[in-house]
Amino acid sequence: MAVPIIEVKNLYKIYKVGDTRVHALDGVDFTINKGEFCAIVGPSGSGKSTLLNMLAGLEKPTKGEIIIDKIHIEHMTENQLVEFRRKRVGFIFQSYNLLKTLNAVENVALPLSFRGMAKKERNAIAEKYLKLVGLEKQMYHMANAMSGGQQQRVGIARALAVNPRIIFADEPTGNLDSKTTMEILKLMRRIVREQQQTLIMVTHDNHLASYADRLFHIVDGKIFKIEELHHEDDLEEKKEDEKVMETGADHGNGGNDGDSGSGERADGADDGDGITHEQ
Repeated sequence: MAVPIIEVKNLYKIYKVGDTRVHALDGVDFTINKGEFCAIVGPSGSGKSTLLNMLAGLEKPTKGEIIIDKIHIEHMTENQLVEFRRKRVGFIFQSYNLLKTLNAVENVALPLSFRGMAKKERNAIAEKYLKLVGLEKQMYHMANAMSGGQQQRVGIARALAVNPRIIFADEPTGNLDSKTTMEILKLMRRIVREQQQTLIMVTHDNHLASYADRLFHIVDGKIFKIEELHHEDDLEEKKEDEKVMETGADHGNGGNDGDSGSGERADGADDGDGITHEQ
């Protein structure tokens, strides 16, 4: 069952330029569910970066509601927003934003130090996520000695290390060549699946956006189309799930006691679902 993690209702951002009112966002409404990889795509000046800033609590709306993880953030103070971002949000930047004088582990562990976490613990978490993004051999390489693709992998590991509810990525492959771009996008999609993360990416490139589960097309501050995509790996995963279910059904019909056992398991599964929804 889909669980909403972002709800946007009648969202406006209006700037005043002299005597002119510019609608950067003009009545935006949508919902994003937990575990989705969504892309906000549009040309320069369409309002996509403004929308990302609103969702991340970096700018305040003129009007409307932004509900993140069941929390209204549109009326939060700056201090409350800082705390919100620290606890619930991870960022992946186009320019990587790594400290060149630190190695990969130190860069990934840095946000955890602001939480008062001991060095040994935060380094262990950093190593875990660097392995996840395929940098086991480069953990102790300095950032300025790494390729662009490796630096962006460090950036992804850093975003994951804080255990965020949502990850925001602003043109995350803008500084990479086409081959590395494809590798990073596939990595991001795999991590969303495996870690059940929610990822919101902003891009002007429709091809890059096609790696997402859903595309939000924005022009002149309005979302004019929401497009749902189906990927080959999703279909393969669905076929595997169906095979497992068929195998389970065959095993369930193998004995007289199967009905009783499966009934008990069904009750347990219901209880488990309830717990999941509460979280």
